[in-house]
Amino acid sequence: MPDRGEAHAPRPLGTRGGRSERTAALASRFQHSNRAGWLMAGPAAALIGLFIIVPFALAIVFSFTNQRLISPNPAEFIGLDNYRQLLGVATLTLAPETDAAGAPVVENGEVQYPALRGYTRNNPDYPGLRGMREWFSFDWGDNRTFVLARDVVFMTAIVNTFIFVLVVAPVQGGLALGLALLINQKLRGINVFRAIYFMPVVVSIVVVSLLWRFIYDGNSGLLNNLLGFLSFGFIPPVDWLGNPSTALGAIIAMSIWQAVGFHMVIWLSGLQTISPTLYEAAALEGASKWQTFRHVTWPGLRNTAVLVLIVITMQAFALFAQIDVTTRGGPLDSTQTIVFQAVQRGYGKQDISGGSAISVILFVIVLAISLTQRWLTREKR
Repeated sequence: MPDRGEAHAPRPLGTRGGRSERTAALASRFQHSNRAGWLMAGPAAALIGLFIIVPFALAIVFSFTNQRLISPNPAEFIGLDNYRQLLGVATLTLAPETDAAGAPVVENGEVQYPALRGYTRNNPDYPGLRGMREWFSFDWGDNRTFVLARDVVFMTAIVNTFIFVLVVAPVQGGLALGLALLINQKLRGINVFRAIYFMPVVVSIVVVSLLWRFIYDGNSGLLNNLLGFLSFGFIPPVDWLGNPSTALGAIIAMSIWQAVGFHMVIWLSGLQTISPTLYEAAALEGASKWQTFRHVTWPGLRNTAVLVLIVITMQAFALFAQIDVTTRGGPLDSTQTIVFQAVQRGYGKQDISGGSAISVILFVIVLAISLTQRWLTREKR
């Protein structure tokens, strides 16, 4: 019988007691590392919650009220009125005015139609059209159909934003991919070109917008001078930012130039993950450059393409700084965008509830498009 006070020999690790002690030690280490991880992520999580999650939750709440930025009156719950005011759309089809003989009335070569104000100003037969304005119209046979909106400026902002996204996403992504393919080569001095293409990305978008505002100047801008020189004076100066037909296109071109380098780097990182043995096998099979790109490069860039498409779309929907610096939404509301409208109404007009409703609408649009993109680009089994 061993003495009770005698020290027991340590049990081998293979025994049940040894396993329990080792499991406890691992669990303690895991808990310690978990606490350390949360402590390091805590400040970032707190800032995200304070400046992103909480403001967005307040925006949802304010969008159902008549909250003003500075007002002595307390906010009241008004339900979906803000959304009805922003998204209210209707159509009205009118027959042309006729004379005593029943023929359409024509003035200055144009068929005349009844004035819209007779239908949108306290007309008891058309109560749903009260306060609406003409957005656009089109002829259908002998009649004319008017598309009316409660907020024409916001509808214009939605259309402009979608035009911007639909043009910028494919053009910027394609140019970035082309630049990535050009600089993904082992050539002397290739890093210089990479730096040059990426340089606009590190410059503030405000500085870029100011620079391009001088380039687009209608009197002595660099673009007009260059076009006049190349055409020997046959191309007249154009006020690129002051003309409603060219203002949005000018901003699109500037935005593509500014951010193409960023997406080029993303494409380049994807290109460098493709195994060189695949290109060697394609060369041995006698594949052309197009066949190599189609069957080797592009399949290897599938995940990168999804990332680039989503990032460009998100950035395009957030269009604000370029508009704010160059055109302020003009001329004639031709460059209004959703984010610019949200900021202008929330702070410029002190309509916090309207700006919050616009932000919520933008969130829903972006979320729906992101989910759709993700579903369309999923891996099909």
